[in-house]
Amino acid sequence: MNRDNAPSQTEIEYRQVISHCKALFDKKNKDYGTSWRILRLPSLTDQIFIKAQRIRSIQEKGEQKIQDGIEGEFIGIINYCIIALIQKSLENSEQMEFSADELSRFYDYQVETTLELLRNKNHDYGEAWRDMRVSSMTDLILMKIFRTKQIENNLGVTLVSEGVEANYQDMLNYAVFCLIKIKEEQMQIQQQ
Repeated sequence: MNRDNAPSQTEIEYRQVISHCKALFDKKNKDYGTSWRILRLPSLTDQIFIKAQRIRSIQEKGEQKIQDGIEGEFIGIINYCIIALIQKSLENSEQMEFSADELSRFYDYQVETTLELLRNKNHDYGEAWRDMRVSSMTDLILMKIFRTKQIENNLGVTLVSEGVEANYQDMLNYAVFCLIKIKEEQMQIQQQ
């Protein structure tokens, strides 16, 4: 938050995106339960990769054959990143089922932790992401995926780098930024 404790425009937009993502997460939880608890972190990383690769493919080809747009893929990246962060926090637990309230708290905690990271980075970088292209942020998500895969291949051991959690948080934030930018671009087109 800024000096007068009012949320910044970025935080307002961020929470709008997350609200939409969480609503979908909650609906899927009602449909499927916590079946995702069976997935190991590398499997979640691969799910994020599939979504990011499809986005990049559509961006490069300029067309798509499957109706679902890239917005849904960015939402999937956000929710899979949050699931991965939840999984990481529960890595010593064998519990498979959680109540809707428990899942909501887990989800909200990961969002708040990641939002705090965003605030700190936006402070230092001056919201540079607002001047970036969605395609560049897609590339950064893919780079973070490959970094995460390498860390996973190294059994989580890093010499000087951040761990998988930081990479999931960065991917989550970039995906939110992409959805904010896409919405802004759509509004500009409508105003013309």
